[in-house]
Amino acid sequence: MTVPLHDLLLAPAPDVAPRLLDAVLVCAREGGTVALRLTELEAYGGQHDSDLPDPGAHTYRGRTARNASMFGPPGHVYVYFTYGLHHAVNFVCRPEGTGGGILIRAGEVVLGEETATRRRLTTRSTVPPFAGLARGPGNAAQALGLDREDDGATLLDLGAARDPVARAREEVDSRTQLPWTGLVLPEEAAGDVVVTARTGVSGEGGTDAFPWRFALRGDPTVSPYRKAAVKRRRTR
Repeated sequence: MTVPLHDLLLAPAPDVAPRLLDAVLVCAREGGTVALRLTELEAYGGQHDSDLPDPGAHTYRGRTARNASMFGPPGHVYVYFTYGLHHAVNFVCRPEGTGGGILIRAGEVVLGEETATRRRLTTRSTVPPFAGLARGPGNAAQALGLDREDDGATLLDLGAARDPVARAREEVDSRTQLPWTGLVLPEEAAGDVVVTARTGVSGEGGTDAFPWRFALRGDPTVSPYRKAAVKRRRTR
């Protein structure tokens, strides 16, 4: 029996993330609709005094105005602006008041390729290859059309399907009121999953102590893995 999305997201992010691979995220907006099959995700835990302390997470030092959505109820999205360059999108996990989330690192655009390409071209001069349309957190957020205004938005439970892409298309055709964001789960968990330390996370949070990056093995949309270098203190 498939667990409802809200109940699934009550669990810690490292447990949930593998289950979301091959799920399809749909973002329907006035400017166009894009659906993304999720192929690479990273899990993030909570603050330093929680049951899952994570020095690589925005939640580690507690709740702030910026990360408040990460402490909200499950079934919402947390969108932040990073490095002054791009946005990144997370699914909020854990019960309300307990920080946790799953970062979208990459996916395959399965609906709305023209819309996704148009959005990507607002910050680049050449058309990206299809496999690279939503490769990388910033590119995924841009292709989906999500930014800080979507922080805290409800994530609709679109059920589970043997063919999540087909279900996503049905939902897009049947819903007329915009905007909305929803997720279709695959009926069965993805089979061949690569598990590594997270990429681009500095310090302890980027080490093998946190093997919380999950990707579909061999999928062309997955970003190249680059293990973060751990900074060591200089000694005299």
